[in-house]
Amino acid sequence: MAIFDTLGISGSGLMTHRKWLDAVSDNIANINTVNPTGQDAFQERFVVAQAVDYGTGNGGVRVARVEFGDAEGRMVYQPDHPLADDEGYVKYPDIDLGDQMTQLMMAQRGYQASLAVVERSTNMYQAALQLGKG
Repeated sequence: MAIFDTLGISGSGLMTHRKWLDAVSDNIANINTVNPTGQDAFQERFVVAQAVDYGTGNGGVRVARVEFGDAEGRMVYQPDHPLADDEGYVKYPDIDLGDQMTQLMMAQRGYQASLAVVERSTNMYQAALQLGKG
């Protein structure tokens, strides 16, 4: 394990959690996006993370893939909406705000933990450099 692997590993965690936060924020921002019934609803995004070289000490984490939610959405009766069909229905995404808030908190905590590792590692490396000066 190289001396600066800690920064690389925690940096990969920062990147992955940032992408997770981006996906959750897009989901929340589009929770009230309305489409006509003939179109797909907004599809929520799920970030799937994967360990890189797990157990070796030099891997980290990366985004393995992004999965999308159900394009079918949910039908809502709103006859006065300009996008309503002949029967008065429009299509909303099937996104649960409570679930998105939970995802947001988990991604935020992971980001904060990775950032704390970067800060502590930087302080440790700076302290080691100060020892070399004396």
